[in-house]
Amino acid sequence: MTVQVETSICQDRKAKVPDQQLVFGRTFTDHMFVADYSEGAGWHDFRIQPYQPLTLDPSAIVLHYGQTVFEGLKAYKSPTGKVRLFRPRLNFERLNESCARMCMPTIDPDAMLDSLVELLRLEKDWIPTAPGTSLYIRPFMIATEAYLGVAPSQKYQFIIILSPVGSYYKEGIAPVKILVESQYVRAVAGGTGTAKTAGNYAASLKAQQAAGSEGYAQVMWLDGVERKYIEEVGSMNVFFKIDGKVYTPALNGSILDGITRRSIIDILRYWEVPVIERRISMEEIREAHRTGKLEEAWGTGTAAVISPIGEFKWQNELFYVNNGQTGELSARLYDTITGLQTGEMPDPFGWTIEFE
Repeated sequence: MTVQVETSICQDRKAKVPDQQLVFGRTFTDHMFVADYSEGAGWHDFRIQPYQPLTLDPSAIVLHYGQTVFEGLKAYKSPTGKVRLFRPRLNFERLNESCARMCMPTIDPDAMLDSLVELLRLEKDWIPTAPGTSLYIRPFMIATEAYLGVAPSQKYQFIIILSPVGSYYKEGIAPVKILVESQYVRAVAGGTGTAKTAGNYAASLKAQQAAGSEGYAQVMWLDGVERKYIEEVGSMNVFFKIDGKVYTPALNGSILDGITRRSIIDILRYWEVPVIERRISMEEIREAHRTGKLEEAWGTGTAAVISPIGEFKWQNELFYVNNGQTGELSARLYDTITGLQTGEMPDPFGWTIEFE
């Protein structure tokens, strides 16, 4: 699908925040991409326009029934100054999977990727280059029809905004502390846990707030039925290195199919490190810790990339991982993923795209 993108240039450019002062998700670039959808006409009016507030009817379906999905990926500058993206098509393909679950129209991944590239060419001076920084890309779709009936909208907007960012966690690559959640449930199989939709994240806020009050960076969710099997860590998938093997919860209908998760599994297998995807209980983690076999743990996601875990708290019991230090394997994975993303390492997988 080839589309024509109309571009309106912002005349009042923003001052850029120095790389060292960037925090996650607080600064936005001068322009954004927008496309409209209406029943019968499909997607139309592709445009790049100055970053600005949205105009929505107070009865827009997104505001009342939460019909919205989003994605997250990043752009980087290569050592030669080119713009780099890491497996971006997978994000648009996963967006379509979220759309299908939320009864929203799908997009053409190639057309939206082309539109993103055009936006990035316009905004490439916003891409920070200091270590640990990047340009975060947030594509999202909202239901815009003015209607208070509980039914899928007949009108939508697809938007891409850009944000230069520093580390997602203030700890950076330093290990974080995780509280295992026993009271609240984020998702169950058959629900919307596999979709990147706003309600999943709203459902996590109560537990996250409680964890933060105890000094923990994130919560780790257990399954919503038996409350014993590990699912996700906040906004990340989770991995454990136990007795020389790497374990991660198998996708089960309530766990997000993370793109960084997929990449980590592929890299570990490329390194011939055993990787096992299956159900993992907290009892197993407790036993591995008790016997000294729990060697490392880390979370993975676009925002944090790799976040080592130095401590778990479950049922008032503390489990320290690798003496609270970043493990050798998680550090190597972080260096490899970020090296692939920035072009500082060769890409044997063909995952990255690069353009002027």
